[in-house]
Amino acid sequence: MIARSCATIVTHPFHVITLRCMVQFVGRETKYSGVFDSISTIYREEGILGFFAGMIPRLLGDVLSLWICNMLAHLINTYAIDNSMNHMGEIKNCSQTVTGFFASMLTYPFVLVSNLMAVNNCGLAGGLPPYAAVYPTWLDCWRHLSLEGNMSRGNSLFFRKVPAGKLYALDQKRLF
Repeated sequence: MIARSCATIVTHPFHVITLRCMVQFVGRETKYSGVFDSISTIYREEGILGFFAGMIPRLLGDVLSLWICNMLAHLINTYAIDNSMNHMGEIKNCSQTVTGFFASMLTYPFVLVSNLMAVNNCGLAGGLPPYAAVYPTWLDCWRHLSLEGNMSRGNSLFFRKVPAGKLYALDQKRLF
């Protein structure tokens, strides 16, 4: 758990840079171009804390996911799998994979809030209204998404839902 937390803390600034480079696409902007330019831009505009925007929910989600995954795998391997079964090693590996998938589904809201806070009010169109609300804290973001019923938005690659009351370019018969 400590190693995972340290890895999250060390890599989070690069995660923020990556997300912001991707969000530039929304407004067709070029504010961040390359790692070193992104580092200087974030430091100049937001200081050192800009590199750690959205880190708390990401850290909580990672630790919670690790706990859930290991606890479920232990329960399955201890109580559901009989030691006399053939291919016990493969079954235990499979249980770890399945529990990892299940844990990632349960902790997805932390990933969502972390990603939204990493681009929140950073000067890019994708992090500002009308594309995204501006949140003072990650708890406000969590509360807002919960009230709207959007805690699982973007969770599924194949099954998407359209939030009620939103207008999209397709609805307005416009093409970009």
